[in-house]
Amino acid sequence: MRPPVSDPFVEHRNLLFTVAYEMLSSAADAEDVVQETWLRWAEVDQAEVRDPRAYLVRIATRQALNRMRTLERRRESYVGPWLPEPLLTTPDVADDVELADSVSTAMLMVLETLNPTERAVFVLREVFGFDYAEIAAAVDKSEPAVRQIASRAGKHVQARRPRATPPEDTDDVLTRFLAAAAGGDLQGLMDVMAPDVVLFSDGGGLKRAALRPIVGRDKVLRWLNGVMGRDGEMTVDVAQVNGQPAIRFFLDGVLDVVATARFEGGVATELYLVRNPHKLTRADKDVVHLSR
Repeated sequence: MRPPVSDPFVEHRNLLFTVAYEMLSSAADAEDVVQETWLRWAEVDQAEVRDPRAYLVRIATRQALNRMRTLERRRESYVGPWLPEPLLTTPDVADDVELADSVSTAMLMVLETLNPTERAVFVLREVFGFDYAEIAAAVDKSEPAVRQIASRAGKHVQARRPRATPPEDTDDVLTRFLAAAAGGDLQGLMDVMAPDVVLFSDGGGLKRAALRPIVGRDKVLRWLNGVMGRDGEMTVDVAQVNGQPAIRFFLDGVLDVVATARFEGGVATELYLVRNPHKLTRADKDVVHLSR
């Protein structure tokens, strides 16, 4: 059953997905949250709802919090590092600097260090601008408690969040990285990596990936040289992923890796390689519309 076009749910669906994705870092789970939100919305006397946007976000937040606690148990048995699911995003996401930053892989990795309630409060306050009373209703806490949580989460994120890199600098580093990767130029790759660069690779136990983060430029290059493109013809392209430029690696025409990075000072300080095929279905062809 689909909601009518005039339903507020339709108007705010992209927002609900974005909220859920920023809390869960998983598009599949975010879609489930959106569906659960619609089912509960359909049971509501909508004529009694004064602010449909806030009401819908409240439902989605509660569903996402429930799912986050389930995901925590699931990730305890995950093989190797767990990385956010990459999303192909529309160009307008990059134009919204705050939104693009909030869904970048680097930022989502920072959000993973918060507990579920802290993450929900931070996302609703800092990314979507909800007031404390609305957030309190969504997370079932008092307003003073939410203010304390927001302060604590904000300090935690600020201490760990990536420093903003001008888009032109990111594009330059990415262009050099792409050229080096496409040509197998190891020296070129070294030039765009920090000496203490850290590589995170997520194969989910289904593809070859390092079971722990790899630290140091030389070790990262050896690992990349030993793994990438060994089983067929490798081609690469650049795509807009999570509001940021990213490199996609195709093995014999099939998407094999989505690579994003954290840049500081004109070099990559962290590399994120997603190889788990279950996380690559949307990064191949489906463009996701995110919204605030």
